[in-house]
Amino acid sequence: MGRCQREEGRGAMKRGVVFLVLLVGCGAIGVAQDAPYRLTLREAVQKGLQANLRVLVGETRLEEAQGTRERRFSALLPRVREENLVNLQNRNLRAFGISLPGAPAVVGPFSNFDFRVYADQPVLDLQSWHTWKSAQQQVEVTRRDYQDARDQIVRQIAGLYLNAQVAQARAEAAQVRVTAADALYKLARDRHDAGVATGVDVLRAQVQLSNEKQRLLESRNDAQQTLLVLARNIGMNPGTPIELAEVLQFKSQAKQDLAQLLQSSLLGRPDYLSLQTQRLVLMEQQRASRARYWPKFSVGGNYGFLGRSMGDLPGTGMLQGTLSITLYDRDRKGEALELAARMKRVDDQLGDLKLGIEEEIREALLNLDSANDQVAVAQEGRDLAQQELDLAQERFKAGVTNNIEVTNAQDSLARAQENYIVAVTRHTDAKFALARAVGGTEQNYERYLGLQ
Repeated sequence: MGRCQREEGRGAMKRGVVFLVLLVGCGAIGVAQDAPYRLTLREAVQKGLQANLRVLVGETRLEEAQGTRERRFSALLPRVREENLVNLQNRNLRAFGISLPGAPAVVGPFSNFDFRVYADQPVLDLQSWHTWKSAQQQVEVTRRDYQDARDQIVRQIAGLYLNAQVAQARAEAAQVRVTAADALYKLARDRHDAGVATGVDVLRAQVQLSNEKQRLLESRNDAQQTLLVLARNIGMNPGTPIELAEVLQFKSQAKQDLAQLLQSSLLGRPDYLSLQTQRLVLMEQQRASRARYWPKFSVGGNYGFLGRSMGDLPGTGMLQGTLSITLYDRDRKGEALELAARMKRVDDQLGDLKLGIEEEIREALLNLDSANDQVAVAQEGRDLAQQELDLAQERFKAGVTNNIEVTNAQDSLARAQENYIVAVTRHTDAKFALARAVGGTEQNYERYLGLQ
């Protein structure tokens, strides 16, 4: 009886060990699944380009333009078709003006078989030629518009990533202040217990700690909200825990040559290049409009088998050339007026955009220089505020003063930390703006941010 109980106990123990191992393993899997996804700026941009609706729509428009180009090119190629005719019919001779004495009015029925291949080839059609050339240029317009949309999405996603970095930096600064406020509260309590500080000092330190905890909760919530917005815009599940792989930090930017940037922008801005290509499209359309009065020459023909029975189908065919000349077409005048108005509009847009690009570059450089100076001043202010807090803490510890100086120094440090975060944010955003203003944002944004 005792042996059976021991065996049963060992079995229960083994089952318990197995259950514990499985439980620990499942817990480890759960921890692995809950590990945050480390997201870099480059990956965020790539995901955003893959998920953004404007990019997806731009791809379909580019494919549509390529299809239109192929259709316009088909007007210059031969067209071949086959027709097969089999019929059984009769004819009313009188309906054709044929009336013979003794002949029936209706003849038939009789069968007819006609198997034929038709071919047409334009030889001279300048209107179709220039229409095809304009369609070719339109593909380039659509491709540059598509690239411009991608550059704008890069700018947008980079801005959202920057917002998340800023919110994370504020949360980290708030956590540091909570830790410092908690230490100062413990110091005030110890000094009160030692009889060298008043209860007001303890209460004041406690209130300051409570305020810092409140700011920490708010900053953490803001940081989570920015991650939700970022996840939504890059196509990730909003429930996915995200951890930024790159924190907010200051990276100095070398001086940029304005003249070189302006020249590069006119060669790299896809929106400006798109307008230039639109002008080429309109030029080809104007040539096509003028070619409507020019002669068109084409060659066509057919060959097949025609007979009254399947056993008797001799070959027959035809070869012909066609010369077509438009003598009067009132529509061409209206078309010419339309194209001239569009050309003027594009020229005006080019002039305005050129000025706008120069304005954007100059503004980005001004903001970059100003933000660079702001970072230096804010960093100095943050260091001074930290020294002020350390000195106030030492004075309070030495019993020279109460902790009013300490709480004031804590508030000064909080403002100095916020000033530094804002300055670094403006500096980083100015580099984003400069990359967008110069053009080639998708290819060059990492170089401007110092990530390469």
